[in-house]
Amino acid sequence: MPEIRPVTKENWKELVALKVRDDQKHFVASNLYSIAEAQFGEDIPGEGHWDMYAYGMYAENVPVGFLMISYNLVNERFQGFIYRLMVDEKFQGKGYGKFGMTWILETYRANDCVKVVAISYEPENDPARRLYASFGFVETGEMVDEEVLALLNLR
Repeated sequence: MPEIRPVTKENWKELVALKVRDDQKHFVASNLYSIAEAQFGEDIPGEGHWDMYAYGMYAENVPVGFLMISYNLVNERFQGFIYRLMVDEKFQGKGYGKFGMTWILETYRANDCVKVVAISYEPENDPARRLYASFGFVETGEMVDEEVLALLNLR
């Protein structure tokens, strides 16, 4: 059974080493950039500050993917934003993306303050679109940093 672990000083280097296929590189920021970003969060004009949390996904103690979620519990529109969900090229197609998304949504559902979760993705990333739609995310028709915005109502 896969498991999720926080990024720590002991595991960050092995998570940075995870890679997507060459044709997927433009779909996701590097794990190194994401781990750095998680240390500070992000201030978004009109929305306030987002606290970010980075995690590694493991199968039998082998890193297979990377996740990063964020919270802004005072944001009226959505209180959770999924910043990263990536599976290493050697482990794609084995259900780890679904496992990661399930864990993320369970984590958000455990916080009563999170009513709506958002995610964004490149318009041409059809596998991501299908995965997120299978969990109930609905595209809003809006673009965020040239990515499609989709929302999921939890409550």
